[in-house]
Amino acid sequence: MIERWALVSGLKGDLETYELIQRDLRKIPGDKTLFVLGDMIGPDRNCNRLLNRLINPISSDLKPQCIYGWWEEQLLAESGYRGNQKAEALRINGGEQVVNSLLSAVDKAYLSWLASLEFGFVELDCGLIHGSSRDVGDELSMTTPPLTFLDRLTRLNVNRLFTARSTHQFYWELTEAIVESDVMDLSGNRKQQQKIPKKIVIGIGAGKNYTLYDVGSDNTQFLQAGYQSKKGVKGFA
Repeated sequence: MIERWALVSGLKGDLETYELIQRDLRKIPGDKTLFVLGDMIGPDRNCNRLLNRLINPISSDLKPQCIYGWWEEQLLAESGYRGNQKAEALRINGGEQVVNSLLSAVDKAYLSWLASLEFGFVELDCGLIHGSSRDVGDELSMTTPPLTFLDRLTRLNVNRLFTARSTHQFYWELTEAIVESDVMDLSGNRKQQQKIPKKIVIGIGAGKNYTLYDVGSDNTQFLQAGYQSKKGVKGFA
């Protein structure tokens, strides 16, 4: 049985887009797992209907496996679920009005569920995180330096990292890399070389743009809800 992962993020309360994605997934053959990598909420619409659907999927839904993202982190901090922290990053970026809009967009009854979510998943040799192993707000993109990618992968001890924070869809691959270092100790200077196996970082997109990953073949496909493949990257044969 073909095993495929559907990776979604950035819904921000958009139940209609989520339903479109669920409809797409019903048409895809094989054994599928749905991962929602954060940013299920946002300040621009009421998010309660989507949260209720994620918590209580209908019979035809693929059951979602959810982690928290940057918007959830800001809400939980402002609501007292992160100790003495407040949503200062959101205040700096959007101002007090956006903070108040976010608080109004989510019923307090859902805060405990949001607070119970994990930071990320490690499945097989893959890390699935909203931002990166460094921070939930860490934006990785095609312009991120290779050594930064390598650091984020090494922190999790994985060979593939799926990330959503940038909202972009991208595929970055490191192959046949060698890291050289100079080590100084009591014996003097020594040079070391370390071969790095193939490493991959995948931006899964946001909103209607989501990603399908074939676990067995290591193929990745970028999709758009309600349409055929948006752009193929090592897509399915």
